[in-house]
Amino acid sequence: MTSGLWGKFGGKIGGAGIGMAIGGPLGALAGSVAGHYLFDREGAPFGRTPREVVFTTGLVALAAKMAKSDGVVVSSEIEAFGRVVQVEESERPGIERLFNLAKTTTAGFEAYATQLASTFREEPALLEDVLDGLFHIATADGAIHEGEERYLHAVAAIFGLDEADFRRIAARHVRLADDPYLVLGLERDADDAAVKAQHRRLVAENHPDRAIARGLPPEAIAIATKRLAAINAAHDRIAAERGLR
Repeated sequence: MTSGLWGKFGGKIGGAGIGMAIGGPLGALAGSVAGHYLFDREGAPFGRTPREVVFTTGLVALAAKMAKSDGVVVSSEIEAFGRVVQVEESERPGIERLFNLAKTTTAGFEAYATQLASTFREEPALLEDVLDGLFHIATADGAIHEGEERYLHAVAAIFGLDEADFRRIAARHVRLADDPYLVLGLERDADDAAVKAQHRRLVAENHPDRAIARGLPPEAIAIATKRLAAINAAHDRIAAERGLR
C-alpha cells in the first residue's frame, strides 16, 4: 500500500499547513486543492520542507503543464500517469483536482520546475526521477511529440541537466538510434571492463532499494524500478553483442 500523499502533514496541520510548509508556487497549488489558496512565500515555517510532498506535487504539476502543452491527453497517457503517481485510492480525487488545477493556473511550468530544482539541488538524482517520470508519461502513446520534446528539454535545462544528460535519460524511453551505449552513458569503443564497471555503478546508484532506504515517496521508487529495468536491458544487449557473461 502506498503512503498518503500528504501523510503526516495532512493529518497534523491540515491543508493550509501543507501549503505553508511547502511554500512557493507548489505550496500555493497544494493549499488551493486543500481549500486554501496560499500566496507565494519564502521558507517553510514548519522547519524542513516536506520533500516527499514537494516531489509528488511537482511531478503532478509538471505532468499537467506537459499535457496542456501537447493539447491532447490520450488514455494511454492517463494510465501511465496512474502508474507513475501512486497514491491511495481515497486520494485519487485530490490528485485529479491537483492535475486539473495545475493545467489552468497562471503560473507557468517554469515556476514549478524552478522550485523543484531549488528544493533538490543537493539531490540531482531526484530531478532525474522527475524527468524520467515525465518521459514515461509522454511516451505512453508510443511516440514523443514535438511539443512534448520541447517541454522536456526546457524542464531539463531548468534542472541543470545538459544535452548529454537529456539524451541519456531520453534513451531509456525513446529509441534514439537504438543505442544501448547511450542508455549507459558509454562510448561505443568502451572496453569490456568499462562496460561492466559502468553497469555495476548504475545499478548501485539506481536500485529501488536505495530509494526506499532514503525514504523517498512511492513515485520515486516506481520510477527507479523502471529506470533500472532500462539500464539492465541496455547492458544485456551489449553483453549479448560482445559475448560477455
